Amino acid sequence: MITVITGIGELTTNDEELGQISDAAVVIDGDRIAWVGPAVRAPAADARVDLDGRAVLPGWVDSHTHLVFAGDRTEEFATRMAGKPYTAGGIAVTVAATRAATDAELSDVLRRHVAEAISQGTTYLETKTGYGLTVADELRSARLAAAHVDEVTFLGAHLVPPGWAADDYVDLVRGEMLDTVAPHVGWADVFCETGAFDEDQSRAILTAARRRGLGLRVHGNQLGFGPGVRLAVELGAASVDHCTYLTPSDVDALAGSATVATLLPACDLSTRQPLPPARTLLDAGATVALASNCNPGSSYTTSMAYCVATAVLQMQLTVAEAVRAATLGGARALRRDTGAGAIGLLRPGSRADLHVLDAPSATHLAYRPGVPLTHSVWQHGIRVR
Repeated sequence: MITVITGIGELTTNDEELGQISDAAVVIDGDRIAWVGPAVRAPAADARVDLDGRAVLPGWVDSHTHLVFAGDRTEEFATRMAGKPYTAGGIAVTVAATRAATDAELSDVLRRHVAEAISQGTTYLETKTGYGLTVADELRSARLAAAHVDEVTFLGAHLVPPGWAADDYVDLVRGEMLDTVAPHVGWADVFCETGAFDEDQSRAILTAARRRGLGLRVHGNQLGFGPGVRLAVELGAASVDHCTYLTPSDVDALAGSATVATLLPACDLSTRQPLPPARTLLDAGATVALASNCNPGSSYTTSMAYCVATAVLQMQLTVAEAVRAATLGGARALRRDTGAGAIGLLRPGSRADLHVLDAPSATHLAYRPGVPLTHSVWQHGIRVR
């Protein structure tokens, strides 16, 4: 069935030629966008939806989450808000709870958070393993994640589990664990950070993953200056995520590469870290994405609108830049921004993922922070909210 969605007060396409269109319409044919343009020129269709002047943008692309988990870290959060600094070690608490959970319990957590994200306009989700840290538990996490989200990343290199020597665990991750999990994931990631994995260990894991045909991602430069950005660019990773502490050479490296700087402002606020230098990155020519980093320890939110509002109000991005980073930026971080079925933009041939705001323009995302503005959501051409 062909559906025309009309009465769009402001349409954000993220397409360089189409730009932003007022009084617009979008035609959906199956799961793809068939036509975009002024409402007065919209072609005939089988069905018609009138949005009465509401704004439409591409669905959020959340390119960094950790949704396969069990347990609760409320107490850790409260302690951190009282002044205790964040460290990577808290991951071990979630690992223990996740290992003890049943498949049904983990699937329920996944379903609940995916539904929560969709209800707020997220139409494409990545999530990671990394709370299993044994061969069997990482495999289980990958299989469960693949049943609920669009992209799955292997993060066996999240933390060295208790009882393991670091180099022995690295050998397990890049050997048996990688071999077992690789058929079920598209990406590999490593937490290249003090308290997790150093540069040599991270390189060993990532190069092994690349030999297995996986795309690369890196957690880097979150807790301090370090090699994460440099390593990500060197290995051609699709993204390096966090980027809280960057040197001028890090910024230049990102600006001169195809590696996306994925910023996670909700995490920085929750851990009381500085916000990343988004304005500096964009001015240098780097590609920036925004993602939620939804996880139970350092960023327990699925709200991409919250990340967008934070980027505008506290990181000096314009509304258009922040929306682009949370849609097309995320798509580029997942290498899904080109070709038939591309996401993160609205143009003929792209996937029909639309986020309708109960507001006349996307500016209201920052103008009215904290207000639930999602009116309706189309995913794969089907209205899901």
